[in-house]
Amino acid sequence: MKIRKAVITAAARGERLYPVADTVQKAMLPAIDIDGLHKPVIQIIAEEAFASGIEEICVVCAPGDGDRYISAFHSLRDNLVKSFKSVDWARKEAEKIDQLLNRLQFAEQQEPLGYGHAVHCAKDFVGEEPFLLLLGDYLYVSDLRDRRCAAQLIDLAQQENCSVSAVNPTPEHQITRYGTLTGKQLPGTSGIYQIEKLIEKPSLSLAELELQTPGLRVGYYLCFFGMHVLTPAVFELLQQDISAGSTNVLLTPALQELAKTDKYLALEVKGSRYDLSKRHGLLQAQIALGLAGEAHDETLTTMVELLAEANGRNRK
Repeated sequence: MKIRKAVITAAARGERLYPVADTVQKAMLPAIDIDGLHKPVIQIIAEEAFASGIEEICVVCAPGDGDRYISAFHSLRDNLVKSFKSVDWARKEAEKIDQLLNRLQFAEQQEPLGYGHAVHCAKDFVGEEPFLLLLGDYLYVSDLRDRRCAAQLIDLAQQENCSVSAVNPTPEHQITRYGTLTGKQLPGTSGIYQIEKLIEKPSLSLAELELQTPGLRVGYYLCFFGMHVLTPAVFELLQQDISAGSTNVLLTPALQELAKTDKYLALEVKGSRYDLSKRHGLLQAQIALGLAGEAHDETLTTMVELLAEANGRNRK
């Protein structure tokens, strides 16, 4: 199957990023990407998708935010062109914004009825095609220089012609923050599993009973990476929950049903995910992007200087 569409969910208001999220969508917060350019977070996520072969993107947003995103990006582009006319980095960034605007559309989530509901809002955009699903408040940094995290996932989904979720082995004290799963490793593969059971943010006691995966280090579980390739079948499963009147439609139960009826794999992605909404999440993501990209030396020097200054203060 060919995967050419991506969905980015960005409807949540970002309470944990108060006060900035009161005035600016959290996905518009700035970061320095691996190419050394300053960009809004959502542009970095979109370029992850484009670099992995995606042609069109739909952002699921809160009511009115679509126009705000478009206005903000047009303003950024115009400012780059007018204020930095002959500067090479500004020209490159303006070109990337043009590419983004030409390949971007929006679907509004009228009410905050859960993550699964937000995904369902992209149903008309997706149509009958498989799609890449990304989170609007996660940044991804690959361990491989020539293959993004999304590309690793898409390659396996196209090869196996099925849904695939990205996972990372995660220490047990963190599993209450993530969808967690277990399954059997496919024969002759490394880090590829046939998914058997998924639970959203399980307690440790429940995970110990039902989610241990043979072959993982003791105390580690397979947790969602914040990135999936899904078939349109997921929309029918989500619709069942929506039709039942749920006010908090989750994605994980729908994926559990998908695992019962369709071929559905998990891939240990070679890379790391950074949750921008958690404490120091944006800081961690920025450091990781800096160390992985063209600003590696500058980032490393800055870190060493800060650590030296902090050590000096502590000695006084």
